[in-house]
Amino acid sequence: MNRVVGAGALLGGAATYAYITDTRASIHQWAAVPALRLLHQNPEEAHHAGIRYIKGLYNFNLHPRERGGHDDGALRVEVFGHILDNPIGTSAGIDKNAEIPSPLFALGPAIVEVGGVTPHPQEGNPQPRVFRLPSQNALINRYGLNSEGVEHVAMQLRQRVRQFAYDHGLGLTPESERIILDGEAQVPPGSLVPGKLLAVQVAKNKFTPDSDIEAVANDYVTCVNHLAKYADILVVNVSSPNTPGLRDLQATGPLTAILSAVVDAARATERKTKPAVMVKVSPDEDSDAQIDGICAAVWSSGVDGIIVGNTTKRRPDPIPKGYIMPAREEKLLTEMGGYSGPQMFGRTLDLVTRYRSKLDQGPSATSGSSGTGPKSEEKDKVIFATGGITNGEQCLQILNAGASVCQIYTAMMYGGVGTVTRMKQEMREAMRREKA
Repeated sequence: MNRVVGAGALLGGAATYAYITDTRASIHQWAAVPALRLLHQNPEEAHHAGIRYIKGLYNFNLHPRERGGHDDGALRVEVFGHILDNPIGTSAGIDKNAEIPSPLFALGPAIVEVGGVTPHPQEGNPQPRVFRLPSQNALINRYGLNSEGVEHVAMQLRQRVRQFAYDHGLGLTPESERIILDGEAQVPPGSLVPGKLLAVQVAKNKFTPDSDIEAVANDYVTCVNHLAKYADILVVNVSSPNTPGLRDLQATGPLTAILSAVVDAARATERKTKPAVMVKVSPDEDSDAQIDGICAAVWSSGVDGIIVGNTTKRRPDPIPKGYIMPAREEKLLTEMGGYSGPQMFGRTLDLVTRYRSKLDQGPSATSGSSGTGPKSEEKDKVIFATGGITNGEQCLQILNAGASVCQIYTAMMYGGVGTVTRMKQEMREAMRREKA
């Protein structure tokens, strides 16, 4: 009898383990997310707690991970010469200091973006600085690019490489690190996972004067010099709405100077393969002239692509269509900061369409760019999209508009660790319906 009980307990434990560590389990969305919100009323505290929980679970192999062998090849995309497993990524801000890139990859995205990282540590804006709008599944944040600084993040990413070397029997030597970073371990040197890429977002310090473009460019280059060898993609953030003056750097002249400096630094990375460089642009600078100017800077500098979207200073209607907004949330709409949530999807889709059209015309079509400079190679520019994407059908719309990757943040804050898996299943089902 004891053997039967023991065997039953063992099987029950195994089944429980398999369930709670599977991203498809409904407990993650309908129990874990509400519990985290109940335990931590402050959204920023809830975020930090979520990072700690995921990191702790990963250390004991109890973390959620994608199961089920879903990779039938239907969702694969090519980005920067890499064949990615799928076109979904997580946005920067989820993991500002590169604490959990490996657990995030385990949730199923093909792109994980960490950061933004500043040269020197900075605290960001005073708290409270994050506000939930549950009736809209939306957030307002004014973090202000809080960062542990580039040296801390570089140490975190280097430790991932060293751990990978140790786990794969390569030892802990400079030679083993070189083997991995040069791609000789048959994995991308940033993600360390086949079919996936790690993006590292870099930014300027708040105290660096915006008027001193040389100093601003030096901030970005400092980050690149520390982080480039651990990244598959470098992302230049000039679009946070919570750092005064930052978005002014999206003007063609300053942006070209900054991006050119970053591209030069990235191409000098001591690694056989060099990281791609992207620039993250604001959804609020959306006039034809502003888009033309950004595209001109992209062509002139030799940047490889654009991430279309960030949080927005604008607000949806006080009572968005399809929602009943409590008075408390309506009041929160007056808080300063960047808004993110499903209401942004239409704008993101429109901007992807416009940027794709402009970039496909080539450098000669952008005002102020002759396309004759040494960096203006006429190769396709890649677009990632972020902002309001919450389900698989929306992701397909974004891809059909010309993006290669859809990135999510707020959708995961409300949908939990199974969000990427759910979105991919929704994409497969929509593709099957389309073929039927």
